[in-house]
Amino acid sequence: MTKDELIEAVAAKTDMSKKDSERAVVAVLETITNTLVEGGKVALTGFGIFSVNRREARTGVNPQHPEQKIQIPAMNVPKFKAGKSLKDAVR
Repeated sequence: MTKDELIEAVAAKTDMSKKDSERAVVAVLETITNTLVEGGKVALTGFGIFSVNRREARTGVNPQHPEQKIQIPAMNVPKFKAGKSLKDAVR
């Protein structure tokens, strides 16, 4: 499902206009993103938890030249842990 398809689905389920649905979807995504950028986490009960994990610096292998080692810098990466209701629904 694409962002546009999500907006259309929200509009259909809520009887909101497509424009209002787009503003709502964009607002939710921006809020989640901004919270993660600030180092926080977003917990949606039953759905899951969005958080940030720290990956430490490490040595890796250059895929184009396997004999060559490269340094991979430390970085923050987004993480999502599915909640029980979501897991049960997908099973």
